[in-house]
Amino acid sequence: MNRIVPPSSPSSSPSPSPPALSRTPHPSRTLQERLARSVLAEECRVDQPAAFAPWFAAARERSGLRVDRVELDSLTGWDRDPRTGTLRHRSGGFFAIDGLEVRFPSGPVPQWQQPIIHQPEIGVLGLLAKEFGGVLHFLMQAKVEPGNKNHLQLSPTVQATRSNFLRLHKGRAVPYLTYFQDRARHHVVADVLQSEQGAWFFRKRNRNIVVEVTEDVVVEEDFRWMTLGEIYRLLAVEDIVNMDTRTTLSCLPLAGGGIDGVLDTGEGFREALVRSCAGEPDGAHSMEAILSWITEHRAQGDLTTRPVPLSELRDWHTSQDRISHESGRFFSVIGVSVSAGTREVGGWSQPMVEPHGIGVIAVLVKEIGGVLHALMRASVQPGYVDGIELSPTVQCVPESYEVLPGEARPRFLDEVLSAPPERIRFSCLLSEEGGRFHHALNRYLVVEADGAAEALEDGEYRWLTLHQLSALLRHSHYLNVQARSLVACLHSLLTPRGGATPQP
Repeated sequence: MNRIVPPSSPSSSPSPSPPALSRTPHPSRTLQERLARSVLAEECRVDQPAAFAPWFAAARERSGLRVDRVELDSLTGWDRDPRTGTLRHRSGGFFAIDGLEVRFPSGPVPQWQQPIIHQPEIGVLGLLAKEFGGVLHFLMQAKVEPGNKNHLQLSPTVQATRSNFLRLHKGRAVPYLTYFQDRARHHVVADVLQSEQGAWFFRKRNRNIVVEVTEDVVVEEDFRWMTLGEIYRLLAVEDIVNMDTRTTLSCLPLAGGGIDGVLDTGEGFREALVRSCAGEPDGAHSMEAILSWITEHRAQGDLTTRPVPLSELRDWHTSQDRISHESGRFFSVIGVSVSAGTREVGGWSQPMVEPHGIGVIAVLVKEIGGVLHALMRASVQPGYVDGIELSPTVQCVPESYEVLPGEARPRFLDEVLSAPPERIRFSCLLSEEGGRFHHALNRYLVVEADGAAEALEDGEYRWLTLHQLSALLRHSHYLNVQARSLVACLHSLLTPRGGATPQP
């Protein structure tokens, strides 16, 4: 186990190439200060026709979403390859369901096979920002997806695959997409390729991009300007803020830049969180040490993958209505038929991944030298581009371990599940991406760790500050999508009420 470096040690962060920006609003204030002011603005200051709750309810009424289970061979527009069993859209776009063999000699399960989603195209997750009354607002969308348990969720301005914005579905154009395609006239706040679920996607990436405009924007019916404070408070409400919003929010540079002068502190936890975001004093490890630790894991990684026919997967059974593991655990591939009144097309069919069980996604946090740190794990998944990404302390579906070797059980799972209420700083049931996953629910948790910080680290785990996590998020493939969601959840605790909000 590596020794924890005292907080006074020097640190640095990776330096991204600066984007070409045509205009930077309010140069007298740092971007971080402006974002922090938006965090404090819990109520929207834009003249909009209704408060959030009635607006969201009206969008739900208009959506008219209906999702029906159908047999895999009856999916309209999809074909099953007679040789391999691969499910593929006839247009050649969107995605396919393939088979994958994974070899991981150093892992608790050294070899397995599974279905996996192959979607090589890069989608756009875009947030449009604009200042009103001196406060940054973000244009949010009330959007339905077939996999959402509650149908309607709060989504980014644009949430679209390349097949969608190329209109392979023959439907309507994606609203506001041109702001993210023609960026020369606007201020790019964040722009980075990030991965998606490495257990279910094979090397899938999306462009997470935030663009600030100064011009007038026509607001369509299911869109609404909101402050960060409003969005963060909704993160504490079950299954409202979708995964794509969470990952895009995590890429906002809400660290450093004097935010500790804007976000006044009061009690100990929030003060430690603000100091963690501000980056002063330094973290338990220097950024050079963190990057070297990640690189070491990537260099020594022994996980390899190769495609195998979907129809020949070991331990998987194919029936008319699903592809499932013989144990009844992990996940299944199912078919759905969808109709919706507020999407670019009125109806379609598709396969979806349906997980078995509710997951636990948790990060242990602890004050080290008065600065809040998060315990991150160097995690291996077969679908990662670089083999290793940082994950939360715990990321699993507990029921799956009933059929796995005992050594596969996550190290800190029992501590998280048994944590007393006074150590739980955030807890909310949130869903994963509803365009590919059917009712994929996880309990997201921020839990204060018990015990000495040094004792909790080993070769797989390191303590990082929010400032260091934010620096890594300016680059691709450092934090996985679950970790990015938890960064957004941690940022939500910067609000004066720590994320609490009434039900919409």
